[in-house]
Amino acid sequence: MLQNLTGWHALLILAVVVLIFGAAKLPALARSVGQSMRILKQESEADRSPAPETTAITSVADAAPRTAEADAVPQRSGA
Repeated sequence: MLQNLTGWHALLILAVVVLIFGAAKLPALARSVGQSMRILKQESEADRSPAPETTAITSVADAAPRTAEADAVPQRSGA
């Protein structure tokens, strides 16, 4: 699809972008595009790296053994 683009096409696209956004906003636009690309690259590299192996507790029941005292229902005192 992009094989037929030449330098003239790039100049025409650049001219249209300048007309739409204005010359004053182009540096900010380029900066935000560069920052977005940098963040995307960092996140994709983070996804490729292996996650450190941790021993996680799968549920609260595994964390602490159940006891008869913990299962007991508290009695209300009074009337």
